[in-house]
Amino acid sequence: MARPGRELVIETATAACSVALVEDGVVIAALHETVGRGHAERLIPMIAELPGAGRADVIRVDCGPGSFTGIRVGLAAARALGLGWGVPVSGFSSLSLIAAAVADPPATLAVAIGGGHGELFVQRFRTAPLQPIEPVFSARPEAAARIGEALVVGGGADALVSARGSGEARDVEANAANIARLQDELVALPPHPIYVRAPDARPPD
Repeated sequence: MARPGRELVIETATAACSVALVEDGVVIAALHETVGRGHAERLIPMIAELPGAGRADVIRVDCGPGSFTGIRVGLAAARALGLGWGVPVSGFSSLSLIAAAVADPPATLAVAIGGGHGELFVQRFRTAPLQPIEPVFSARPEAAARIGEALVVGGGADALVSARGSGEARDVEANAANIARLQDELVALPPHPIYVRAPDARPPD
């Protein structure tokens, strides 16, 4: 069942920067760019290009895991807009958003994206309906290769499948426009970072 009302969706946790405006479960506008490290420069202009400058009844923001900087950029923008518009802000996981993009998925699949320091962020999902099987974990490809899913998707899929020596890898990006495919509980996370492991740099005390 489609969620009623208008949702502004922000995705900056991965190499992509994407935004979408969803009304009663239907995507009415979306923008998606692969920017690498350019989230801070592109996010607000992209939101401004949406109908009504992205004004919505609720804001959904990608909380990670992924780029520490990208996660912070998205959360800061979502919180600021939520405060200014007087609307609620909730979060979702980058890995569930990637899993939702897979067409004709098998009963289970795994999502893997780069996690820095040679590691991957990995999570396994059931697909009917989409639900995580276990919490996300961070590991080097050879350690992550323990997972049994034949299909691995995401930017780290090739590395994981190569380490395992079997399976299918698909390089699927996170895209805000796929938010409508997520169950309600998967878009109702607290708007706080999902880091999995400690950030590489921390602000001074």
